[in-house]
Amino acid sequence: MTNIHDRLLIIDFGSQVTQLIARRLRELNVYCEIHPYQNVTDAFLAEFAPKAVILSGGPASVIDEGSPRPPSTVFDLNVPILGICYGQQVMMEVLGGKVESGHGTAEFGRAFVTPEAEKLALLDGWFEDDKEQVWMSHGDHVSKIAPGFEVYGTSPNAPFAIIADTSRNFFAVQFHPEVHHTPNGAKLYENFVKMAGFKGDWTMGAYREEAIAKIREQVGDAKVICGLSGGVDSSVAAVLIHEAIGDQLTCVFVNNGLLRKGEAEEVITMFRDNYNMPFIYADERELFLGELDGQSDPETKRKIIGKLFIDVFQKHAAEVGGAKFLAQGTLYPDVIESVSFSGGPSVTIKSHHNVGGLPEKMGLKLVEPLRELFKDEVRELGRELGLPTGFIGRHPFPGPGLAIRCPGEITRPKLEILREADAVYIDQIRKHGLYDDIWQAFVAILPVKTVGVMGDGRTYDFACALRAVTSVDGMTADYFPFSHEFLGETATRIINEVPGINRVTYDITSKPPGTIEWE
Repeated sequence: MTNIHDRLLIIDFGSQVTQLIARRLRELNVYCEIHPYQNVTDAFLAEFAPKAVILSGGPASVIDEGSPRPPSTVFDLNVPILGICYGQQVMMEVLGGKVESGHGTAEFGRAFVTPEAEKLALLDGWFEDDKEQVWMSHGDHVSKIAPGFEVYGTSPNAPFAIIADTSRNFFAVQFHPEVHHTPNGAKLYENFVKMAGFKGDWTMGAYREEAIAKIREQVGDAKVICGLSGGVDSSVAAVLIHEAIGDQLTCVFVNNGLLRKGEAEEVITMFRDNYNMPFIYADERELFLGELDGQSDPETKRKIIGKLFIDVFQKHAAEVGGAKFLAQGTLYPDVIESVSFSGGPSVTIKSHHNVGGLPEKMGLKLVEPLRELFKDEVRELGRELGLPTGFIGRHPFPGPGLAIRCPGEITRPKLEILREADAVYIDQIRKHGLYDDIWQAFVAILPVKTVGVMGDGRTYDFACALRAVTSVDGMTADYFPFSHEFLGETATRIINEVPGINRVTYDITSKPPGTIEWE
């Protein structure tokens, strides 16, 4: 599908912020893909045919034996190349320069770069105040640049902060232009893709047409089933596939009793009234809540939910008969993170609820029309498809639902209290016009009861925690700075309107060290 677009290749050396490079480029309507360096072979390069290449940062030292390297043929592609941090150092090491460790030239955090030599097209719009703030994060440093390169910018601890071989369109910077701590970094990427000749034709309007054609080609006249969670990703995937193949698609929406207040009705109404597609509503609340009753271990909860979802989905999918494909709302960050950079196992922070194992079990092939998109692109595609604006802008909601916002034992009464408290909290956020400024907001009901006073009586009820975070992609997050007036007003409403809660707290933990959800 993407072969009709000019493509930019990002070779990943393990930086924590490589995804931000891709996001910056997608914002410029440039199609790009991230691939770990060990997967970038000569055969891969020939097939991918990049119009430009970016070498990411990374935690390794190029001085160490066996440190990551791009294939040498990358430098023979006759396309513009930009090296960032480790990417700069590996360019110098491969092309004849020299990298050293230590000697007081490490830099971590904010730095200021000043220009050297004549103007460089990569730096159009830079140095209007004779210096630029950038974000440095390096221990090693380039001590000698490769033949053909010249210096175009320096910082106090990086004499080769910006270098270029303009005859070959090779550029390299020691800092990270993709992070927001380099305020003018987006302009540098814009200049790079402009020099590389990208047309900026990666739009959701174009993607929609291409995706529809690809779905039709892949599916033919076969039937497709889609596990609809009611979230943005699966909903956009379902509407896109329905536009491609119509009634060959059947959506299965499972109500597991762990949804927010009014959520099941909202999803059913939207799909049955607006899209008139084959739709199975599976009310399985008793099954899920029966199995979860009294469970307190977070991983046990997730595994129970995952197993039951597969069983229930398989049962109801059988009603469709003859389905050959399963549709999923897999996104590009899921694809990137499923490929371990080191080739080794990654630490499991928490199990992810999905339909893993289901396609093999049922003999189904996967249809994943969103697997090239970031979350913000999915929302844009949803708008392109005409989904309601309020629905598209909804905060993310985890697959296990309220189960992981109920630390400790799960009981029906606790879930009902949580549902009501969450509804009041979100209503407050909307009433104060803050909903779209927040990435995700929710209430967690705590596994403790506290003493309180209401009227002249003593209460012994649950405590709850409010959570609200700002984030770009959910990988890192900061707590939202509500005013004390807002928090006080919200606490009063929850305690007055939700029987069973007598104490409200606000969670101000960032991610890391915390996660966004409580379990």
